[in-house]
Formats: sequence, C-alpha cells, structure tokens
Amino acid sequence: MNMIKAIVIVILSAVIGVGLFIYSGTYPIGADVPHNKVEYWLLETLRNKAIERSSKDILVPALDSPDLLLMGGVDYNDMCSACHLKPGKTRSDMSLGLYPTPPNLATNERELELENDDKIRLAQRQFWVIKHGIKASGMPAWGPTHEDERIWAMVAFLQQLPELTAEQYNILTARDPKDNQEMAH
Repeated sequence: MNMIKAIVIVILSAVIGVGLFIYSGTYPIGADVPHNKVEYWLLETLRNKAIERSSKDILVPALDSPDLLLMGGVDYNDMCSACHLKPGKTRSDMSLGLYPTPPNLATNERELELENDDKIRLAQRQFWVIKHGIKASGMPAWGPTHEDERIWAMVAFLQQLPELTAEQYNILTARDPKDNQEMAH
C-alpha cells in the first residue's frame, strides 16, 4: 500500500510540476530559439514515426504523367517554393525565418525522408504531409482546399524536383498568362 501511495505522490508531483512549468511562461517559444538536443530528438522522432504510421496504407497512383508534372509544378512554385526553395536557391526570407528550417526539396537533402525510402514510401509520405500538414512547423494542411489529384500532382513534381535545373524548373512552373487573369477576378 505504501508503494502505491509513493507512486501516486510521484505522479501527482510530476503533473503539478509540469503544470507550473507550462503556466510560468518561461519556455522559450520563439522560432528564433532552437530546441535543445533532447527536445529536437523527441519532436523529430515523434514526427517521423507519426508520418510513417499514418502514410503506410496510402495507395500511390502512377505519377509519370506529364500533365501531373505540369500541374504540380505550378502549384509547387505558388505554394511551396518560398519555404522549400527551388533549383539554384539555397535560402529565402521564409526559409530563414522558420524553425525548424523547412527541408530544401530542390536538393536530395530531405529531412522528412528515410535514407533508404523507396519511391512508393517516399510518395506516400509526401502525399500525407502535403494533405495533412505538420503541427507547429509552418507546414499547412492543403487537404481542406485541394483535391487528392492535385496533391498527387505536387508529389509527382517533387519526385522530379531534385533532378531539375533552374531553367527546367522555370519552364515547368510557368503559369499561362490567362490563368493569372482568371485568378485576379
């Protein structure tokens, strides 16, 4: 019985301690203050394992359609390149101001992907992240405003992005001037 009391006291003390810490306002919440190593490991592991579990059963369609590539390129340029960059860019005001720093998807250095992800797992993870976003990271959930086909188009574009030159990127992401007029109305 004394052991149970001791466990209850320890748990209650921990809950009160966490509550006091939260309400003290002393945690450095600014995006310009990096996490310590333990926090960083905990958040990275939590994020990666959650994405891995949540995305594993997603059925990946054929992503080799030129139409998907073109549709995804325009959306990537409009919605993603400010944070995730484009060929020839190594930083932007947005990428410098976000913490954690978003991965540069125009290169092969991708933080969200496992080192030996195959193309299917990679596509599943990319689709899930684009559709659902990532809490407290600046990555929005595009699912509420975009149909799955449009999200798959962005995934198709992401599959090719690291191989593109700046010139190829500009060609694939060019928007038809008529589209710009329609968007203004």
